[in-house]
Amino acid sequence: MLYLAAALAAAGGGIAVLFVAEGPYRVKAPPFDWKYVGHILRERGTALANLGYLGHMWELYAMWAWVPVFLLGSFRLSGTNPRWASLAAFAVIAVGGLGSLAAGQLADRYGRTTVTMASMGVSGGCALLIGQLYGGSPLALVAVSLLWGFAVVADSAQFSACVSELSRPQYVGTSLTLQTSLGFLLTLVTIRLIPSLERWVGWEWAFAFLAIGPLVGIAAMAALRRSPEAVRLAGGRR
Repeated sequence: MLYLAAALAAAGGGIAVLFVAEGPYRVKAPPFDWKYVGHILRERGTALANLGYLGHMWELYAMWAWVPVFLLGSFRLSGTNPRWASLAAFAVIAVGGLGSLAAGQLADRYGRTTVTMASMGVSGGCALLIGQLYGGSPLALVAVSLLWGFAVVADSAQFSACVSELSRPQYVGTSLTLQTSLGFLLTLVTIRLIPSLERWVGWEWAFAFLAIGPLVGIAAMAALRRSPEAVRLAGGRR
């Protein structure tokens, strides 16, 4: 299976090299520069977009890391063949690709803040709900898990797009580097905390802790939507 996955990844890369051409708007990305960090953090638009991204990252990788373990435990508890847990976990993570594609199309039509708030609302709701299905009906559990997998990553690219559109051209590269670095640093916290929470409150409530991120993210993107800077997002669609 590992060799097959590696071969498919290599094949995908080869297809991209051979058949995907550069777009007409390609420009050289400005390099990271520490002197711009203060400007990025002080500017309201990029600060709010970054806060929304941090809320998103608070949830995303902890969910991806621990949902396979969660599903396996639930399937065993309900008497379902645990082999199905691996397939379900794969589907939950893979369906995020469809979520990202759909969110990109919707954001261009209805606005980035609209889509990010909707995505985080759905994913946060799933984080609160899913623990209550632990050990119960596998069908209900997988259905909510798939919805969570779809929504939890759907808005990911929109935060990068927001920062690109809100940043001044000379420090777009620094803005994106800072955003990504802070987001992945934050994931270390939640990935490590989930097993501790599971031991403390059980799987019934461990994932509910992740809903804090979407709540903060929604508040940040709502504030961004109301700000004057939002007219620069998605061609004025906010």
